Amino acid sequence: MKKIARTLCLIWLGIFGCAGILLFTGCSWKQEKPEKTNLAFTVVDEARLPEELLKLVTEKKEASFKMTYADSGYLYLCVGYGKQDSGGYSITVDDLYASGEMIYLDTSLIGPKQAKELGETPSYPYIVIKTPFEDKTVVFD
Repeated sequence: MKKIARTLCLIWLGIFGCAGILLFTGCSWKQEKPEKTNLAFTVVDEARLPEELLKLVTEKKEASFKMTYADSGYLYLCVGYGKQDSGGYSITVDDLYASGEMIYLDTSLIGPKQAKELGETPSYPYIVIKTPFEDKTVVFD
């Protein structure tokens, strides 16, 4: 009886040992990264914003904000940097691309270059980017 138990034990150890070796050495799971596609876009002037979007931006511009808005087959990506003590600021679009089920947007606020650009009036820098509509989640970097 002990001989049968010992044989069964050795068989089980052999099976689990082989399975462990295969799991930890020979088998791997390669996850494909979705392809990165740059998106065409237009920076939209305040005068050309849809009326409802302009109202939303005006309501939110006091503080930093990030939002999306869809209208007439287009997706509007909005980034605001809140109240600044002076004018002369600009915003750059560093990256806008789609990857998998996501759209990624990266922008930067650039301060005034010269003291004469400062002025005394506060400003509320924001940017609105228009791109063809895609039903994807937007990630603001």
